[in-house]
Amino acid sequence: MSRIAAVRCAFPPHRYPQSELTDLAARVCLPENADRRLLDRLHRSARVDYRHLALPIEQYEKLNGFGAANDAFVSVAVDLGLESVKAALDAAELEPTDVDMIMFTSVTGIAAPSIDARLAAALGLRPDVKRVPVFGLGCVAGAAGIARIHDYLRGWPDHVAVLLSVELCSLTVQRGDSSPANLVASALFGDGAAAVVACGGGRAAGGPTVVATRSHLYPGSEHVMGWQVGDTGFRVMLDASVPAVVRRYLPDDVHGLLAEHGVTAGEVTAWVCHPGGPKVLEAVSDALGLPAGALDVTWRSLAANGNLSSSSVLQVLGDTLATRSPEPGTWGLIIAMGPGFCSELVLIRW
Repeated sequence: MSRIAAVRCAFPPHRYPQSELTDLAARVCLPENADRRLLDRLHRSARVDYRHLALPIEQYEKLNGFGAANDAFVSVAVDLGLESVKAALDAAELEPTDVDMIMFTSVTGIAAPSIDARLAAALGLRPDVKRVPVFGLGCVAGAAGIARIHDYLRGWPDHVAVLLSVELCSLTVQRGDSSPANLVASALFGDGAAAVVACGGGRAAGGPTVVATRSHLYPGSEHVMGWQVGDTGFRVMLDASVPAVVRRYLPDDVHGLLAEHGVTAGEVTAWVCHPGGPKVLEAVSDALGLPAGALDVTWRSLAANGNLSSSSVLQVLGDTLATRSPEPGTWGLIIAMGPGFCSELVLIRW
C-alpha cells in the first residue's frame, strides 16, 4: 500500500470577486454593447464567490494569441509548482533528494521541456529522478494522478513519489467567443496548483493509505468535455449532458469499488469530490444518495476558488486532511471526472 503523506496548494496572488470577473468576461468574450443577461445569469448560478487569476486582471484584455497565453502559463506554472512542491515536501518531512518520481499534469498549457523538468534543478531533485509529464486528462487528472503514483509505489515500495498539478484555466478563455460553453468556462474555472507527496509501503509515513483505484472510460461520450485546439489555443467543449452521464454511470462504479472491499457507502466518512460545478455536484449527491453535508468541503472549495480542473480535487483532499480527523480504520473516497468522458475513483483509509 502507499500513503498520502502530504498535500499542499498554491495560488497566484491575483484574487478577485466573481462580480469583477463577470465584468472582465463581458469585455473579453462579448461583442461591444451586446446583451449580457445570459453571461450574468451563468456567472450568478456558478456558485463561485472568488477566483485567482494567473495574471493581474488588467492584463487579460491585452493578452493576444495562444503563444502569449502559453508563455504566461509556463512562467506562472514554474512559480506555483516550486511553491506547492516545496510546501508538500516540508509537510511530509522529506527532502527533495528523497523524491524518486515526479508526475506533472496540466491541461491548460504545454511545455517542452516539461514543467517538471524546469523545476527539477530549482527544487533540488536528483538528476536520476523519474519524470512523467501528463497532458489531456483534464479535471480527472488529480484523482488519476494519485492512482498512477500508487501503481508506481506498489512496484517500488521504498520510493517517494510526487504528483504536481498546475491549472491556469483563465489563460484558455477565448476572446470574442460568446458561445455558452465559453461563457460557462468564464464563470466557473479558476487558477491554482496542488502537490501531493506519497510514500510506498516500505517507508514510514503518516496520512491515509491508498487501498484501491478504479478507472472507467464511458463509451460514446468523447464529445461531452474537452478542447478544440485551433489558432487561438484551447476552445472548450462542455456539453450540457455531463450531469446526466454522471447520474447514469457513477453509482455502479462507486458501489462496485466499495463492494469489492466489503465497504458500504454509509461507512465512507470523507467524500473527496472534484467541484465540477453546481449541477455536477447535485448529480453526484443525488445519484449516490449522499447525506446532507457530505460534500460541504467541495462546495466550499467551489465558492472560494472555482473549478481548478485537475488541481481542484487535490485541493479538496488537502482541506479534508487539514480540517477533519477521521478515526483510524475509517474510509474515504476520492472522485473525479473528466474528458473521455471518464471517472477515476481512489479508495483511501485512515
